[in-house]
Amino acid sequence: MKPHRQSLYKAFGCALRGIVTAVKTERNMKIHMAAALIVLIAAALLHLDRMSWLFLILAIAIVFIAELMNTAIEAVVDLISPQKHVLARLAKDTAAGAALVAAAFAVMVGLLVFYQPVWEWIQSMTN
Repeated sequence: MKPHRQSLYKAFGCALRGIVTAVKTERNMKIHMAAALIVLIAAALLHLDRMSWLFLILAIAIVFIAELMNTAIEAVVDLISPQKHVLARLAKDTAAGAALVAAAFAVMVGLLVFYQPVWEWIQSMTN
């Protein structure tokens, strides 16, 4: 029997629904969205070069991907193991750890990308 394949349009719709649901329901996704917006506005205001934009967008994407995967893993674990179990906790904590590592990476990228332009902007304000 041939597996059922949904249309590309429906597949994109499902993916977008998952992203929207995560943004609406997950506190950390809201925080990441706000942080990403602030970072992108700052990058535009400081007229960062293409390479800096690349690193910022990559870091933002990694954080979003990690947080979406964390949300998916938590949902599956809750479905499969509604009762408390040591392995359920391990799966959830590990997924949350991956999201934390991604966020820490993004902060490091932000510090490296923004340090010099912000320092130069501060210097120009004091002169």
